[in-house]
Parts: sequence; structure tokens; C-alpha cells
Amino acid sequence: MKLAIVCSWLNQYGGAERVLEVVHAMYPQAPIYTSIYRPQALPECYRSWDIRPSFLNRLPFIGRFHQAYLPWYPLAFESLDLRGYDTVLSVTSAFGHGVITSAETRHVCYCLTPARFLWNYHGYIEREGLGRLARLGLAPFLKSLRQWDRLAADRVDDFIAISRTVQQRIAKYYRRESRIIYPPVDTARFAVEREPEDYFLVVSRLVPYKRIDLAVRAFNQLGLPLRIIGEGRDRAALEAMAGPNVQFLGYLPDEAVREQMARCRAFIFPGEEDFGIAPIEALAAGRPVIAYGAGGALDTIEEGVSGLFFREPTPEALAEAVKRLEGLRFDPAALRRQAQRFDVARFRRELSEVLEHEGG
Repeated sequence: MKLAIVCSWLNQYGGAERVLEVVHAMYPQAPIYTSIYRPQALPECYRSWDIRPSFLNRLPFIGRFHQAYLPWYPLAFESLDLRGYDTVLSVTSAFGHGVITSAETRHVCYCLTPARFLWNYHGYIEREGLGRLARLGLAPFLKSLRQWDRLAADRVDDFIAISRTVQQRIAKYYRRESRIIYPPVDTARFAVEREPEDYFLVVSRLVPYKRIDLAVRAFNQLGLPLRIIGEGRDRAALEAMAGPNVQFLGYLPDEAVREQMARCRAFIFPGEEDFGIAPIEALAAGRPVIAYGAGGALDTIEEGVSGLFFREPTPEALAEAVKRLEGLRFDPAALRRQAQRFDVARFRRELSEVLEHEGG
């Protein structure tokens, strides 16, 4: 099988890039096509990969103002030359499913989500904290971009969703069926090591949609110790609202994060995510999760077995869930077994079965 990989963009490092790393390890000879590529924003290993960005990568100031070029992204992906491949795999949250392939080429889309800024515009601008100027610049193009996005979905032969929530969005916006293959989580990096200490833990980028503010306000009310690992543009505002029981640890290396997870009383996951890798890592370390009951958490957390849900996005609802945790006991070995349902080996097996069997 001669395979090409397509991704939306390579200008930041997060969950999508972690999925891409596993896919690249499965098919290291496959070139990676994308819209824009900033090597300095990614781990060093990416510089040895065969990455082929579109013409957008050569435009002025694209690294700093890539959102200003939003109307050009459909053309950028349609301009990619994908002749000669047996299969194209797009790993995408926007535009990547719109590449044009020959009739003989099978296109499999691993859909992280249909583009939020197109199909959930108001939620997106709140989630990203977009300013008035950015909103005014985006609004005139929304209708035409939605039309392109919907029609581009017809070019895909097989859709794969990362969770039931994303599967529902694919059905609603694209009118397409999809199977679910959960993203890969490297559970082998984590181990059940010791008895927990007396603190709760958040590991996250500190940006608005992660709703770390809910955790800070809830623990202000509770007076219980909360540690927050991560950096982001919201850090100063979050520190300003936090009580003395809330500690910001900033960026920590992987080994230190693993140690903090293994020792916390519970992991706090206050935002709605399409999937959510960090809660599964906490389960792999034998720690229960308190999560907002929406999005991908509904696929990965079992109420009363691997954690608890709070159903309203309020500090009060989260605080109440933390109180409910007090009377419960969780088996660390059982939590780890729950996490292993989402392991890298399972992802590799399920994805290879789809790609290497014609027609899925």
C-alpha cells in the first residue's frame, strides 16, 4: 500500500500531533501533507520527517497570523498533489478531509471533529476568547466555508470518529456514517506506584475552553489542595482568582507529571473535550477522575467505577462531585485496566485493519 498522510496544520503541539506521531511510527515512509508547518513549534524529531506543506507556508506572516488566511485553506488543500497513492489518510479537525484524490485512491478520514469554528461558531469564539476584530474578520466567510466543508466531506470514502460525540457531529453536519477508533494513549508510561497524597490535580493548557476557572473556583470554595500543571495565556488571570490552597506548577517534564498523577487523590477534568487523553493517563496511574459529563469523557469514564461526573459547568457542581468522592473507594488496578482499553497497541491494530483492508 502506497500511503499519504494529510493533517490540518503543524504549527502547535497537542493531542492531534500525538495521534500523528503514532500514525507516522506505523507508516514511517508515508509523506505528510499539510497546510502550514512551523518546525520550531514541534519536537525535534519532526525535522527528520517528510513533511510537505502547501503554498500557504510561503505567504508572508503566515506563522504569526495564520487565521487571517482562513479563506485560503480550502484552496491550499485542494492544491496538494496526491496522485499515485493507493490510500490517503487525513487526520484532521479542519479542511484536511477536502483534499482531492483520484478515483482509484481510497480516502480514509480520521476525524478529530468537524471544524468547530464553522459548525459551532458561537461556542468556538467563547472557547478561544476571540476578540471583536477576529470575529468580524471571520463572519463574512462562514457561509461559503460551511458549504465547502459539507461538500468536501463527500470526497471521503470512509470516516472514522474519535468518540461518540464526534460520530454524532459527523452524522449531523456531513450526513455520513462513521466507525469509532479511540485515539492512542501511551498507558505503558504510567504505573500504579503508591498511596495517594492529599491533593487533587489538573494537567492542561491554561486556555479558556479548558475551563480551569471552574476548578479554581470550586477548590476556592472547598479549601482543599489543588495542583495545576501547565502553561497558557490564562495563567495570570487564574492565579489572580486562586486561593492559597491552589498551586500552579507551570510546565513540568513528563516524568514529573507522571509522578504527580500517581500521587494525587483524583484527577480533575473540568472542560468538554472531543476525547481527552489526560484523564486516561490518570486512570493508567491508578487514580480516579472527576470530569464534566459531556464530550469524550462519556466514552472513557464510568460513573462510580473509574470516577465521577458533574453535570452542570459550574463551580458548585464540581465542588459537590469532589465531596461525593470522599465516601468512595476505587481499585487502582481496575482503573489501570480501564485505561488500557485505549492503549496505543489497540489503536494501531484497529487503524491498520481499516487501512489495509480495501473498503474498510
